[in-house]
Amino acid sequence: MGMDEPNSHQAVDPDGESSHPASRWGERILARVSCLAPLVHTFQNRSIEHRVLAGFGLVFAGILVISAISYRNMTVLIRNGHQDQRSHEFIQFLAATGEVMDDAESGHRRFLVTGDDGYLASYNTLRARAPEYLGYLRDLTDAISTQRARVNQLEELIAQQLQKERASIELRNETGFESVRAMALAGVAKTELDSARHLQVQMEQDETRALAQRVVESTTTTRSSIILLTIGALLLFVLLAAVYYLIRHDITERRRVADELQRRGELLEAANKELEAFSYSVSHDLRAPLRHIDGYASLLAKAATVSLDDKAKRYLQTISESATRMGQLIDDLLVFSRMGRQEMLRGTVNLNQLIASVLHDLRHDLQDRAISWTIAQLPEVTGDAAMLRQVFANLVGNAIKFTGSRPQATIEIGSRQSGQEEAVLFVRDNGVGFDMRYANKLFGVFQRLHRADEFDGTGIGLANVRRIIHRHGGKTWAEGALGEGATFYVSLPITRPSA
Repeated sequence: MGMDEPNSHQAVDPDGESSHPASRWGERILARVSCLAPLVHTFQNRSIEHRVLAGFGLVFAGILVISAISYRNMTVLIRNGHQDQRSHEFIQFLAATGEVMDDAESGHRRFLVTGDDGYLASYNTLRARAPEYLGYLRDLTDAISTQRARVNQLEELIAQQLQKERASIELRNETGFESVRAMALAGVAKTELDSARHLQVQMEQDETRALAQRVVESTTTTRSSIILLTIGALLLFVLLAAVYYLIRHDITERRRVADELQRRGELLEAANKELEAFSYSVSHDLRAPLRHIDGYASLLAKAATVSLDDKAKRYLQTISESATRMGQLIDDLLVFSRMGRQEMLRGTVNLNQLIASVLHDLRHDLQDRAISWTIAQLPEVTGDAAMLRQVFANLVGNAIKFTGSRPQATIEIGSRQSGQEEAVLFVRDNGVGFDMRYANKLFGVFQRLHRADEFDGTGIGLANVRRIIHRHGGKTWAEGALGEGATFYVSLPITRPSA
């Protein structure tokens, strides 16, 4: 008792460190937490949408597992309930069979003593009801079970009892009481009745034991179902708490982003106003010098007609044409810049009428041209009629322009169904075409695939087409080959008839 000894329940390793079970469990928990650290870090780096979806996925998986186990438990409870009902009915019919057998034996002994046929009522009841009771007992047991075998044994014992009692009844009727006195005192089927009672006790004990086992199983199953439902409720609570935390945690970031977007929106609005001011300045400040250049070049050509040679006149004509082209380029740039800011007036657009109007406006360009037109029936679309008119004016105008070198031009305007919500419209020609390697440049600003001396234009038209179609939520693309013509496609939303 003088020296402190190590606790018998706590071992000490050679290095002096404790190896207590609690310490080992702590080490295991720390090891598992360290293994989960990369997963937690990955989860934290995900967006709030991915984290919420991951949480919902985990809880949903847990609920599926809980539902499957609960369904199995409920199936066990229902099965046990049916089996319990069968066991109670089995015990009830078993007791009724025993009572009928006892009553038959008692009435039979009284008949032997008195010779009164009224005492044979119980005997006749046993003969009549025994097959019915035995049939019920068979229906309540499995075909290969021990209880079914015992029911068959009980049937044999009942048959033996009835046979012996029938023989003694006939003997009593023929020879009188003295010949059956010993039978009346001892009982004719005492051995069979004792065996039947013993067999019935075994059958009842087995059913009672099975009932008790099913009660325990049902109790355990019910308890596990309650625990599982509690776990499911806790999972839902944890999910709601986690979602609330994530949303709460993300509100500050979203507010910051909203403030940043608002600030950038204000900057963009200011930039748009500056762009509008610049456009106004370009429209007015550049036009006057261009008019002066064009005007004075014309005046110089008229004033010095005699003194200028052909080369000088050609220079003045080039100056005038360049000034005119510069003015057209400025006009196209202004239209392109306004197209992105112009408010859209959406409505139902009849493309057949729109194409007819475009061709009427281009009638001067069609003079002295041999053009074969193929115009299909076009669907009604949803969009801004004025903007779409400019789209098809550009596409049809390009088709007319780039088929100018063909003695017999062919232009086709048609549509095809792309889906339930949109239609694809196209303008196809047999003009000079283009190289598909440069198809991505067609819809860019100032992008031209042909020289200016071959075909006039500023390179803004197709850029306007793409901008307008994109504002309508559609797409633009083109197909073609050098010397084999080109096809330009646009997709637009279809107008659905109202119900």
